[in-house]
Amino acid sequence: MATAARRLAYRVLRDVEGGGATLADRLAALDVQDLAPRERALLHELVRGTLRLRGALDYALAPLLERQPLERLDPAVRTILRLGAHQVLHLRVPDRAAVSESVDLARGVAPRASGLVNAVLRRLARGGPPAAPDPDTNPLAWLTSAGSLPAWLAERWLQRLGPVVAIARARALLAAPPPVFRLNPRVPDALDQARAAGVAPVPLTVPGAWLATGNSPYELAARNVLYMQDQGSQMVGRLAEGGRLTLDACAAPGGKAMLLADANGAGSVVVAAEASPRRVQTLADLVRRWGAPGVHVVAADGLRPAFAVMFDAVLIDAPCSGLGTLARHPDIRWRARPADIPYHAARQGGLLRSLAPLVRPGGTLVFATCSPEPEENEGVVQPFLDSHPEFGVAPAPEWAGALADGPFYGTRPERDGGDAFFAARLVRR
Repeated sequence: MATAARRLAYRVLRDVEGGGATLADRLAALDVQDLAPRERALLHELVRGTLRLRGALDYALAPLLERQPLERLDPAVRTILRLGAHQVLHLRVPDRAAVSESVDLARGVAPRASGLVNAVLRRLARGGPPAAPDPDTNPLAWLTSAGSLPAWLAERWLQRLGPVVAIARARALLAAPPPVFRLNPRVPDALDQARAAGVAPVPLTVPGAWLATGNSPYELAARNVLYMQDQGSQMVGRLAEGGRLTLDACAAPGGKAMLLADANGAGSVVVAAEASPRRVQTLADLVRRWGAPGVHVVAADGLRPAFAVMFDAVLIDAPCSGLGTLARHPDIRWRARPADIPYHAARQGGLLRSLAPLVRPGGTLVFATCSPEPEENEGVVQPFLDSHPEFGVAPAPEWAGALADGPFYGTRPERDGGDAFFAARLVRR
């Protein structure tokens, strides 16, 4: 029988590939959390790696299927083959164990395909993967195979970014996100604790953002000595800091609201609003553990704000396609569709128009997404500015100059590591 981690990894992949739960929600479920730590770590690697590298795995498997194309296989068999191929090609798992565990999985869910699974994975273990397409002469083929992008996104990035940047971005998003964190200001010796634990912090462009270059920082994060937060996310929060009363209008999971409360200091208030009741509870739990008394969590819909006050700053970290977070959320590679981009852009424009009146004169409005797609960014902000002359582009702190992209700001995976974030900092005249 296959190990518990592999059996559960298969079930998680089937749930995610079926279009149900997101990977983040599925990995937070009790059946995953109940695994022993080593088994849970293996499951995470199996699931995340299989999703992140699925395009490359399919490219390696396709020539080994003699009678039926990969895309026509039973979905359960396809998932088992991908899991097995990932172990054969990328993990320190003996080939014999990778093949036998995959065959055992097949016997449990698709017995008639166990022989196929055995034969295909044995051929892969003997011969290895085929050579990847040449990225210089055939960038599209490279992006959809070794680059592990869906065809529509590969074509989009190739047309918009050009082959050099598209390939560099795809390469960056194949790697696990770098461990970036910020310190808890209520722990006076937090930086000393990080250094003593061998974390070897290196400061990044955004003030207070640190890259862990040594030991893992996650044990310190579990004790709330530090908080794991991508540099792009910290950039967005820092661009909205400075007010005494701030609204984080789409606050879950809560990292930016806590950063704002920490940065603005004692006496400041951050109203952390979230429309989803489940996410409101998760947000409140995180704020309580972090110990940020200035954050007040409320259930509120940004499209129908019911606040009777005006704010010094309003942050709209708008729901988006998430295409800047493919390394962190590899299921988005295969869940996202071209129609998602205009759908989110329309909702983002609605959020911007409904929340802008809550900014007091002289106050700051920050609009942000974790998408690099212009329709969700400049394509939302510029029409808003054209139709709302009371708002203009605000000057930004000196540190943000290194992340400037025209009048706006952004992080890029191929340049900065981590996620792609966009931010516009506006002022109400």
